[in-house]
Amino acid sequence: MRIRVTHQRITIALQLILLGEALFAVWGQRWFTAFLTAMIIAITFFPLIFERRFRIHIPPELQLAAIGFVFASLFLGEIRDYYTRFWWWDIALHTTSGFLLGILGFLLVHIMNETEKIQVHMKPGFVAFFAFMFALGVGALWEIFEFTMDSLFGMNMQKPMLGDPSGLTDTMWDLIVDATGALVISVLGWRYLKNPEQRSFLERWIDSFIERNPRFFRK
Repeated sequence: MRIRVTHQRITIALQLILLGEALFAVWGQRWFTAFLTAMIIAITFFPLIFERRFRIHIPPELQLAAIGFVFASLFLGEIRDYYTRFWWWDIALHTTSGFLLGILGFLLVHIMNETEKIQVHMKPGFVAFFAFMFALGVGALWEIFEFTMDSLFGMNMQKPMLGDPSGLTDTMWDLIVDATGALVISVLGWRYLKNPEQRSFLERWIDSFIERNPRFFRK
């Protein structure tokens, strides 16, 4: 209960910061910033909408991690220009996205592996491999999205890096750190399936998800 209350307070604080930014943007007639900030605010409600619409209960720690990532990447990164001000910001966020997407991929295949509605049983090694490839695949799709936005709308999502103005170095390092984050989660997930007694933050999040969604894990 304490974790959920803390999560709610932090989420509300981030939403208030975003709301203040949106109001200042409207006051200053910075319409694109106002629109983007409003979209970020809407995204922060996605976990709640997803939970109520599909009756899938997301652990508060995972919700907060996802909302924090959106806040750091879209608000601080794009609006506050942290990508330019701090050279390591993009790398840190792509590593984090590798973690989060790896967890999502692991949970997806773990649900399929455990639910009675699907008659299939995958070995721990394949579950970990799927989580890794899922995270890396989504990361690659994001890089395609960045290239498309830069090409069609003249944006600067693929930024110069290490003396390379083309953005290729930025793209490759994004994929490398995506893979690094996904690999860490895949190894932890594999260890969880092989030996559930070993504990780390991932094991706690997985156990919390299972406890909140028992209908997916009935044999």
